[in-house]
Amino acid sequence: MNKLILDKKMICEYQQNRDPYLFIDYATEIVPGKSAKGYKDLNEDEWFFKVHWPNDPNMPGMLQIEALVQMSALSILTLPGNKGKIMYLVSVNKGELKAKLISAKKLSIDEQKRIQSELSQDFKSNLKIDYKYDPELIAGLTIQVGSLMVDNSIKTKLKKIEKNLIET
Repeated sequence: MNKLILDKKMICEYQQNRDPYLFIDYATEIVPGKSAKGYKDLNEDEWFFKVHWPNDPNMPGMLQIEALVQMSALSILTLPGNKGKIMYLVSVNKGELKAKLISAKKLSIDEQKRIQSELSQDFKSNLKIDYKYDPELIAGLTIQVGSLMVDNSIKTKLKKIEKNLIET
């Protein structure tokens, strides 16, 4: 089967999502029934940047998954007879989530393995963690998995205390 290239207008002919919930701007290569590649041009005016970690704007994890689902759906919707049909994601098998962990101390390999194991169990998913070290946190760590952010660093706690003192 021939490879397809679709711009945003053509993507809308094949699937039913529309802005602001369409997370594909260009499909660079679709092999119907097999694969789809493409991208979304993110700009600073995206609605989710304004509310999702304004100081560290990023696309929420669930929207990233939705973008993957929309792109994957194109590989099926471009098969003969499927143009414009509705597709639903029913299940995910062996999904992998990405996480960012910043700690105030350098973590040993054993500590990293333990954290990865515990978080993978908690999220019921394979977790790929990007570990970083930042002594400015003073103590503690921050973990971000998709749109979930946990910050138990002393640096953040001190900032909250300072803010409360200034406000009172």
